[in-house]
Amino acid sequence: MSKPFLFKQFQIHQDRCAMKIGTDGVLLGAWISLEHQPPSILDIGAGTGVVALMLAQRSDAETIDGIEIDEDAYEQCVENFEASDWADRLFCYHASLDEFVAEIDDKYDLIVSNPPFYAEIVPSGNESRDIARQSQSLPFEDLLSGVAKLLAKNGTFSTIIPFKEEERFLDLAAAINLYPKRLMRIKGNPNSEIKRSLLELNIGKTSVEIENLTIELARHQYTKEYIGLTKDFYLKM
Repeated sequence: MSKPFLFKQFQIHQDRCAMKIGTDGVLLGAWISLEHQPPSILDIGAGTGVVALMLAQRSDAETIDGIEIDEDAYEQCVENFEASDWADRLFCYHASLDEFVAEIDDKYDLIVSNPPFYAEIVPSGNESRDIARQSQSLPFEDLLSGVAKLLAKNGTFSTIIPFKEEERFLDLAAAINLYPKRLMRIKGNPNSEIKRSLLELNIGKTSVEIENLTIELARHQYTKEYIGLTKDFYLKM
């Protein structure tokens, strides 16, 4: 078995997952608001399980469910959940979002997703990686439609998407009465363009809190804001 990726309170095996741990997932898991202490959490497209594990570390939620369509990733996610200190609160379903919506009557207080997006279709030669990366495998319309059906009335949905997709995503969300409450735009360094948007949506219009985050001042010289966000997780922060 390959070496696991070590965090401060858990570890992740990812040799069978097409999508490896990256900055996006860690940013999402660290940024998500837990101020309402949601009793139930759902991670759509759980992958390695990293976001769900971060939320298990950060919260007392009794139920933290993941769904993962890729069989290898699903099996590895289950192993990562079972090896953690929070195994009794974590569960992963091997299902597509459509299948899950059709089977589950429960509503979730917090839904999160680091969705597959890869607008430029360039095959990498690795089919499972391509499926995981290409937004066709979970178009934003399908993701939002599933969220609308699974979200509790006062629930929150948090996700991370390419900044260039932000306006379209928010238009799609508004069409089903989901509106932003918090928004953080991410850039790699002070001279780079904004690359990602972290979004927190809930049902009905509200005022929006907009923030910006720069990850590095120079190579491996992280900003104090980025360190503050991720220091509970990364070993070297």
